[in-house]
Amino acid sequence: MSLPAILQLVSPSLPVGAFSYSEGIEYLAQSEKITNEDELIIWIQSELERGQLRLEASAISPIMDCLKDWKDNKTNASRERVYEWNSWLQALRDSEEVRFQQRQMGQSLLQILSELNFPLPNNTKNLTWTIAWAWAGVNWSLPKIEMVQGYLYSWVSNQLNVALRVIPIGPNKVQTIQFNLNPMITTQAKHLLNKDPHQLWTGDIGATMAQQSHAELYSKLFRS
Repeated sequence: MSLPAILQLVSPSLPVGAFSYSEGIEYLAQSEKITNEDELIIWIQSELERGQLRLEASAISPIMDCLKDWKDNKTNASRERVYEWNSWLQALRDSEEVRFQQRQMGQSLLQILSELNFPLPNNTKNLTWTIAWAWAGVNWSLPKIEMVQGYLYSWVSNQLNVALRVIPIGPNKVQTIQFNLNPMITTQAKHLLNKDPHQLWTGDIGATMAQQSHAELYSKLFRS
């Protein structure tokens, strides 16, 4: 079940709306801060090394523990721990555009899981993307390392799909970039798996500014 389930989660056909968000790349392309393959690679690598994405990825393991406890015991205490993580994840993102994205994608995935007969104990769908992702892992009995790897891979893949539409690079080049980034994704996942997300630092003010500036674009293909 592990491999097919992970493939389903990272599939671009998963109807959660990930394809509609640029997370700042569209603004960076229009402002000519990312204009070619090399600049794109540097941008993605910097997010994997220093971005808020890392903190979300490192939170997947403890969130899965909380969700499993909530599923098994259905106590108010375990539910409140999940909601504390949800608030922390939302506060982690400086841009309202990305906070909206995280909520929308989380709600969409939780709706899918509910229709697959995996609803949360209180059947809520008003939780962020990272928690919805972790809930899929709990119910499908997926290894934590695969969930962290899949989370990072899915983000990189979506960023490359955005780049394909706003930067003059072809689909074959995008596949080359993805392939070359895979070892870094694996290394980062192993590094983040057992890290305390509250002890990690982030240094991606440029990403936050790009995400907030997206709304000011005269014309745009993406929602954020």
